[in-house]
Amino acid sequence: MKRKLFNSSRRYQDALRNQMKQGRQAGLASARNVGGLAHAAGLQTLDLAKLHEQTLVTELLPGVPAGKRAALIKQAGSFFAEAILPLEKPHASTQEAAVYLRKIIETLSQRTVELAASNLELSVEIGQRKAAEAALKKSERHYSELLAQSDRLQEQLRQLSRQILLAQEEERREISRELHDVIAQTLTGINVRLAALSKEAATNTKGLDRNIARTQRLVEKSVDIVHRFARDLRPAVLDDLGLIPALHSFMKNFTTRTGVRTHLTAFAGVEELQTARRTVLFRVAQEALTNVARHAKASRVEVSLQKLPDGICMKIKDDGKSFQVERTLHAKAGKSLGLLGMRERLEMVGGKLSVESTPGQGTTIMAQVPLGKIRGSDGVR
Repeated sequence: MKRKLFNSSRRYQDALRNQMKQGRQAGLASARNVGGLAHAAGLQTLDLAKLHEQTLVTELLPGVPAGKRAALIKQAGSFFAEAILPLEKPHASTQEAAVYLRKIIETLSQRTVELAASNLELSVEIGQRKAAEAALKKSERHYSELLAQSDRLQEQLRQLSRQILLAQEEERREISRELHDVIAQTLTGINVRLAALSKEAATNTKGLDRNIARTQRLVEKSVDIVHRFARDLRPAVLDDLGLIPALHSFMKNFTTRTGVRTHLTAFAGVEELQTARRTVLFRVAQEALTNVARHAKASRVEVSLQKLPDGICMKIKDDGKSFQVERTLHAKAGKSLGLLGMRERLEMVGGKLSVESTPGQGTTIMAQVPLGKIRGSDGVR
C-alpha cells in the first residue's frame, strides 16, 4: 500500500509540475488521469488534498515572487479540482473536498502574504545591517587615519623639541665662546693697557696720548660687540621705530658681514600689524638670511613686503643654489630647524609658510600673516 501511495505521490507531483510549466493553455487530461491512478491505488480525496498541499509548499511555491503566487495557487487549484473527480463518491465527499480545497487555498494565500511580509522585513533589516557595517568600516578607517596622523604629529613634535634644545645649546655655546674669546680678551687688554698707562703717567708722558687712543679703541670695540649681541637677541629699533627700519638695519649689517647684496621693498601699512606679527616677520627674515649666508652661496637677496586682500606677504628671494624642500623639512638632523622654526612662529600668529626652491633659480620663501587681532597671548619674541 505504501509503495502504491508513494508511486501515486510521484505521479501527481510530476503531473502538477508539468501543468504549471505549460500554463493555462495546457489541458487537464493529465489531472483526470492521475486522479484515476490515485483512485486505483486506494487513495481518498483528503489524501490527494494533502498531497496537493505538500507539493505546492515544498515543490512549486519556493522561489516564486510574492506577486505571482496567488495566480499559481489558483492554477494548481484547477488541476486539483479536476484530479479529484475520479475519487468522488456521494455529494458529501465532493462537498468535503471542495471545502478542504478552499481552506488549502486560503491557508496558502495567507502564508504567501506572511512570507512576503517576512521577506520585506528581512530585506530592510539586511539593508540596515549593511549600512551600519559600511558606516562602521568607514569610521574605523577614519579613526585609523586620525591615529596615524596624530602619531606623525607627535613624532614631528618630538623631533622639533629635540632640535630646539640642540639649537639652544649651540646658541649658548656660541655666545659663551664669543664672550670668552672676544669680550673677555678685549676687557683684559683694556685692563693691561690701563695698568701700563698708570705707570707711564708717573714716569713718562711722551706716549701717553697714543696709548690712551688705543685703549679707547678697545673700549669702542667692546661696546660694538655688546650692541651686536643685543641686536641679535632683540633689536631695539624694532620696538622703537618699527619693522621696516629694523629690516633695513639688519640687512645693512648682513651685507657688511657677508658681502651679499640686499634690497628691501615695503609699504608703510605693514607697521599697522600687531607687535607679535611684526616680530615674527622680522625673525623669519633674520632666519632666512642666516640660511642664505650658511648654505645658499648667493650674491643677492631681495626682501619685499606686499599687501594682500586679507593680510601681508613677505617674500625673500635669493639667487643661490637650490635644495630639496620636502627632504629638508622631514630631515631628522638639525638641518630642518630653520624652516620648522619659521613655520612654527608663523602658525603661532595665524600665518603660514611656503618655500619654493628650483635649480638655477634660487629659493623663494613666502611668509603670510593675516590682519586683525591675534587670539591668545601677544608674547612672541
